[in-house]
Amino acid sequence: MKKEYSSFGKYVAEKRISKGIALREMARLLGFSAPFWSDVEKGRANPPKYDKLLIVADILGLTAVEKTHMFDLAGNDRNTIAPDIKEYILHNSHVTTVFRSAIDLGVSANDWDRFIKDLRQRKV
Repeated sequence: MKKEYSSFGKYVAEKRISKGIALREMARLLGFSAPFWSDVEKGRANPPKYDKLLIVADILGLTAVEKTHMFDLAGNDRNTIAPDIKEYILHNSHVTTVFRSAIDLGVSANDWDRFIKDLRQRKV
């Protein structure tokens, strides 16, 4: 069974500890102070920005699924969308057009499911 995490900080702290990386070393590798990184892990400071999150994922050797989960938790902690999604939207203007069209057309959950299924079939 997959373990659920309530916050970005708890997630990265557990991953860091499981890799045998000390908090001070993690902070150093990220270019942060140890007190700041401790605050991030304890939920007293927001998760870092996207570029640093990529470094976190690399340091921790996260799989694609784990990295996606980390991004989702970072977005949740910041009360916004996941940073990887935000970056993708910012660098792909067609995404905004797709979302606006979906809103205008009243696209349903079933429509989205069919759209995603079609995209996945095209990639095979």
